[in-house]
Amino acid sequence: MTFLLTILGLVLLLLGGTGLVRGASGIASRHGVSPLLVGLTVVAFGTSAPELVVNVIGAISNETELAFGNVVGSNLANLGLVLCVAALIKPVRIEGQIVRRELPLLLLGSTVLLVMTLDQSLVGTTALISRSDGIILLLLFSIFLYLTINDVLAQREDPLIANMQQIRTMIPPRLLIGFRADWVLVCFGIVALGVGGHLTISQGSKLAELLGLSPVVIGMLVVAIGTSLPELVTSIIAAFKNESDLCVGNVIGSNIFNCLFVLPISALIRPLPIPQGGIVDILLTLAFTIVLLVVFFYGRATMSRVIATALLASYLGYMGLRVFA
Repeated sequence: MTFLLTILGLVLLLLGGTGLVRGASGIASRHGVSPLLVGLTVVAFGTSAPELVVNVIGAISNETELAFGNVVGSNLANLGLVLCVAALIKPVRIEGQIVRRELPLLLLGSTVLLVMTLDQSLVGTTALISRSDGIILLLLFSIFLYLTINDVLAQREDPLIANMQQIRTMIPPRLLIGFRADWVLVCFGIVALGVGGHLTISQGSKLAELLGLSPVVIGMLVVAIGTSLPELVTSIIAAFKNESDLCVGNVIGSNIFNCLFVLPISALIRPLPIPQGGIVDILLTLAFTIVLLVVFFYGRATMSRVIATALLASYLGYMGLRVFA
C-alpha cells in the first residue's frame, strides 16, 4: 500500500504540473502575453513544479534527505538515463548556444555546489547547503534568467525556449474550452501538486523504512525518476523526430532549474545537510556534465550510441551501488 500511495503521489504531481501549465498558458495567452514569454515563465516553471513541490514540502517536513535525493537523483537521471536513452534511439548532435552557454553554466553550478559541500566538511563542520549557499545559487540562476530574457527580447532563437514551447505544443488539446476551464485547470494543478507532494514525501519516507534504505536513495530512485518522466518522454519523442536541440535542451534546462532554483529554494526554507554519499552523488553529476562538454567540443559534437551505452551503464551501476552498499 505504501508503494502504491507513493506512485499515486507521483501521478498527482505529474498531472498537477500538466494542469497548471495548460491552464496558466491559456490564461496568459488570452491576456495577450507573448508566446515566448509564456514559454519562458509559465511552462518553464510549471514543468519543474513537481520537483519544486516535493523539495519544498520535504524541507518543511524536515525530510531533507529525500529532498536532496530528489534534486541530485533527477539531475543524474536526466544525464545518465534520459539523454542516453534518446541517444540510443538516434545519436544526439548538439552545437551552438547550448554548448556555448547552457552546458558551461550547468558545469559552473555543479562545481559551485560541490565546493559548497566540501568547504564545510574540510573545516570539520557538518556538510550542508546553507541559506547563504542558496542565495548564491539563486544569484547564478538570475544570471541565466537575465541572459535568456535578453534572447527573448532580441528575438534570438534559444534552444531552451524552443524546448519550452515544444512542451506546450505536446500537451494534449483541452477537453474543456474557455476561460473558466483554464482557471479550473490551474486550481486542479495547484491542489494535485499539493496533495501529490505530501503523499510522495510522507509515503516515500515510509517506503524507505520498509525497504531498509536511506531516504536519499528512495529520493534518487523512486521520486527522482518519477518526476523525470516528462523529460524522458519529451526526449524520446524529440529523438524520433531528429530534434537534437530539443532533446539536449530539455535535459540541460531541467538540470539548471533543479540545481540553481529548486535546490536553493529548499535550502532557504531549511538548510539541507548532505547525506552519506551525497558528495559522491554531486561529483558524479559534475563528471557526467564534463563528459558531455568533452563529447560536444571534441567528439564531433555528437553523442554516439557507444558513449550513451557507457554513460547509461555507469548510471545503472552507480544506482546499484547506492541501493546495495
